[in-house]
Amino acid sequence: MILCSTLLMGTFLGIFLGVSYVRYIRRIIRQRKNNKNGLKKAPKIVVIGGGTGLSVLLRGLKNFTSNITAIVTVADDGGGSGILREDLGMLPPGDIRNCILALADTEPTMEKLLQYRFTEGMLKGQSFGNLLIAAMNGISDNFEEAIKKINKVLAVTGQVLPVTLEDVTLFAKLKNGSVIKGESQIPVKVKELESKIDEVFMKPNNAKAPDECVLAIYDADIIVLGPGSLYTSIIPNLLVKDMIKAIKRSSASIVYISNVMTQPGETDEYTVEDHVNEINKYLKGIDIDYIFVNNENIPTEVLEKYHKDGAKPLLLNEGEKEKLQGHHIRVIEGDFVNIKKNYIRHDAQRISEKLIHIFQNEKR
Repeated sequence: MILCSTLLMGTFLGIFLGVSYVRYIRRIIRQRKNNKNGLKKAPKIVVIGGGTGLSVLLRGLKNFTSNITAIVTVADDGGGSGILREDLGMLPPGDIRNCILALADTEPTMEKLLQYRFTEGMLKGQSFGNLLIAAMNGISDNFEEAIKKINKVLAVTGQVLPVTLEDVTLFAKLKNGSVIKGESQIPVKVKELESKIDEVFMKPNNAKAPDECVLAIYDADIIVLGPGSLYTSIIPNLLVKDMIKAIKRSSASIVYISNVMTQPGETDEYTVEDHVNEINKYLKGIDIDYIFVNNENIPTEVLEKYHKDGAKPLLLNEGEKEKLQGHHIRVIEGDFVNIKKNYIRHDAQRISEKLIHIFQNEKR
């Protein structure tokens, strides 16, 4: 109860400050929107995933099209999101918050405020953006409505949608037969038990996707899977009822953005082809049309930090490109890496340019 009260007090104070600031900058936002008319004629792109990778891509994509729908996993149960999920009985806001901020038309100070994490007291580790979403959820009929309101308040380019409105839990069955409950526990237990993931599943297994997700997929020119954690960010979205059916009915090109590095506790020793094979298991006969793979070497001093955690570069092995092409997947190779402060991220600008190029070529 104390935590709940403290969270809500902090949230409402934050809303007051945040909304006041939004009012101040809305005049600028309206002017900017007038300059975006050209983006409205650009391709309709649906991006499916979660985690840091998805939000990084969205930051680049919004410079090329305003017709963006981000469909985000809600299986997260760790960190600040996990606390709010358990304490307030709401869906986890963390991944959605990051995507909203990536697409928001806000000033740097506002973004800094929404990404701010408390460093002490009962709110230690909690982000202000999560609290804002929690408060909006409290004054809305449901989580979907709350996210729509946040989209409007922050002048989001396109829309950010939760993949389901139901309280879902992600499970992983390992090769040794063990079953792990909870998204945040999966990589931990995989490392601890030294057994690879055999499959992931969700409970309840009949969770439905909101109509807005389904309609966006029907209407899309391009559907992008990733980048992001294979088993905990991308595949969970494909487990939600109606998602696969909607992708099958869509005439959109399917693009998979391969990760730059393997992920300890999820994809140790995986190849690019292994990633594709795992996604194909859940796509149930839907063909991936394109795959983006980084082919740029990463500086040794940057890799050292990742090697300590067990992560390795994910590059095409000899003969792997031909195998993928044999499955009618067009392989797009390039320098898709952006390194900042020794952190490896995807180069959202270059990837976005390539995505737009695909659309333009297919329209010829």
